[in-house]
Amino acid sequence: MNNPKSGGLLRRLRSPSNTWSVLTLLLVGVILGVLFWGGFNTAVEATNTEAFCISCHEMRDNVYKEYSENTIHYTNRTGVRATCPDCHVPKEWGPKMLRKIQASRELYGKVMGTIDTREKFEEKRLQLAEREWARMKANDSLECRNCHSHESMDAEKQKPRARKAHELAVKMGDTCIDCHKGIAHHKPKGMKEDED
Repeated sequence: MNNPKSGGLLRRLRSPSNTWSVLTLLLVGVILGVLFWGGFNTAVEATNTEAFCISCHEMRDNVYKEYSENTIHYTNRTGVRATCPDCHVPKEWGPKMLRKIQASRELYGKVMGTIDTREKFEEKRLQLAEREWARMKANDSLECRNCHSHESMDAEKQKPRARKAHELAVKMGDTCIDCHKGIAHHKPKGMKEDED
């Protein structure tokens, strides 16, 4: 008896139907999957550049301008520059995707015109900054720690005030953003005194 269900795996892979074999469908699926993943990854990386970040005038004319005017992360003695994604987008895939989804609010703000002028941006600045600070606090300043860590700091080369502050931060479980809110951008007007 010739039972179509009892054939070998190879025979079923070669001819499950009259039109396409499972092997052909599998091969096409793998190729399409690789192309989709490559395209998706290329798009994610294209949106993870400083050029993309400042392509919107809201960023270029406000926070990027401040960042590029005499901040240690833009110009320093070593020539190492932190770009927008270095500080605002995690490197790990899962957190990066979550951040990309969260960043869609910024696109919404652009499309709806809620931050399209300097005045509107300044009105929302404290709210935007507090949201970013809370995100960084929640992830223990992960983006900062990609370059900086308490373990790699040479306390002997720090000024006494900085050394004491870092030692206290470790003891208290504080994270970078707790003390370094104005490191790359101007602080918003209306900050609570304990945030200065």
